[in-house]
Amino acid sequence: MNAATPAKARTARQRAREEITAEILLAARARLAEAGPGELSLRAVARDVGMVSSAVYRYFPSRDDLLTALLISAYDELGVAAEAADDAVPDRDDPAARWTATCTAVREWAIAHPHDYALLYGSPVSGYAAPQDTIVPATRVIVRLVQIIVAAHEAGIPAPVAPVGAPAGFDAAVAGAREAIARFGLGSDADAPAELVGRTLMAWTTIFGTISFELWGHLVGSVEDHAIYYSGVVARLWDDLSG
Repeated sequence: MNAATPAKARTARQRAREEITAEILLAARARLAEAGPGELSLRAVARDVGMVSSAVYRYFPSRDDLLTALLISAYDELGVAAEAADDAVPDRDDPAARWTATCTAVREWAIAHPHDYALLYGSPVSGYAAPQDTIVPATRVIVRLVQIIVAAHEAGIPAPVAPVGAPAGFDAAVAGAREAIARFGLGSDADAPAELVGRTLMAWTTIFGTISFELWGHLVGSVEDHAIYYSGVVARLWDDLSG
């Protein structure tokens, strides 16, 4: 009886800590929407949750710790959305459908969470450097996209070939990406043709670049239907990747 009491007490304390942490993060996300990450303040967040600032510091010792938690949370939410969309495709042997579903989910999440997206892919926050803890969450989307591409080429889709006039040194230029593919367990770098790796990088940056242009108004006057335009971009990217 006595031995069990401390364990129960610790569990209750842990639950309380998790609830307060979630409340602080929710308030911080609201602050992001109101003022942007550069103006995020622990004192302001403390006021929003009805706590003294010294109490908030017990959960997040600095603004940078709070920013890191927000980044990880947002990256994980985006990753979950992308992965769930891919997992829901019934025909696992249809890489084009998997690609389309995953890319569509990325845009839908961004449209639904523009301020979180801006934290992830907008201007860097002055004085803040994201720690190593953010790397794995930040790569969830690209890892899933690479898995789809790898599965397609393992199934026999030919790798694309370099266009006429491509600059020399392209293999060396994408060497870091080839190493990353191996590091994430998606195959050895020797198995990843440089041209395919390069086009994957182009697809990745085009996906997020297109979403960013939409969210920040850079397509106004050029694109009438953003959803259709984005779907067309996604389809053309897949065509470019599938040889």
